[in-house]
Amino acid sequence: MEAAYNHNLYFSTMSPDGGGEPEGSLKVALDDAFGSFSQFKVQLSALAAGQFGSGWGWLSADKAGKLHLLSSPNQDNPLMEGGGKVPILGIDVWEHAYYLKYKNLRADYIKAFFDVVNWKEVSNNYEKLLKG
Repeated sequence: MEAAYNHNLYFSTMSPDGGGEPEGSLKVALDDAFGSFSQFKVQLSALAAGQFGSGWGWLSADKAGKLHLLSSPNQDNPLMEGGGKVPILGIDVWEHAYYLKYKNLRADYIKAFFDVVNWKEVSNNYEKLLKG
């Protein structure tokens, strides 16, 4: 069940017209939590690249709107850990997500991932969480 949840979130937040930066309350929350959008990207990229073996890098939020960066092994996600953190964006770092195009260059895949992120959808996930 977790793998389906993770992949549904993953694919729903990507678009061939993606990239750029978020706007509105998500941008403000990213700036507050990480200092800037570019610092957020650096931190999430490092977290995802450093995940040993198969797993995920997550941008999650709690009901108060505070953002958190987390990683998890295999099919796990922040919902399973408790603590009220809900994923709003996930980077799949299982080799099946990138090996055909990037071989063992996980960092290159992660960098390219940000070119397809649909920030409007990620923002919608954030707003839904805030509205409860």
